[in-house]
Amino acid sequence: MYFEDVEIGDEDLTPAMTLTEAHAALYRGLTGDAPDDPAAIPDLLPLCLSTGLGWRMARPPLVVLAFMGVEWAIHRPLRIGETVHGRARAVVKRSMREAGVIIEGHEILDQRGDVVQGGRFTFLVAKRTPARPAASA
Repeated sequence: MYFEDVEIGDEDLTPAMTLTEAHAALYRGLTGDAPDDPAAIPDLLPLCLSTGLGWRMARPPLVVLAFMGVEWAIHRPLRIGETVHGRARAVVKRSMREAGVIIEGHEILDQRGDVVQGGRFTFLVAKRTPARPAASA
């Protein structure tokens, strides 16, 4: 999807995934994170998984030229056995000459639909037809 395809308020949901001991063990193996509570899910693992789940949505992905920033908050910890899915909504769209900036609000929801993590991603997104320089006389 190009900049022109995005409308403010567009919302997408990812498929759901149940968090398992294997997810936590693989993440901890990569990061060296030593858990105080073996049933706790590492704080950033749901963000990583929901980003990957975004590739399973029916719509094509954004044509991202640059990932410009992330703001993220963790509202409550998750435990092994909980099921999560992601929700993304376009909240800001700003055109530039060759591309555009899109800010998406992202939330991770648990099996009850409660927001457990959330924030904003800022992307530089390609335009389908970039502006052309004015012809000189």
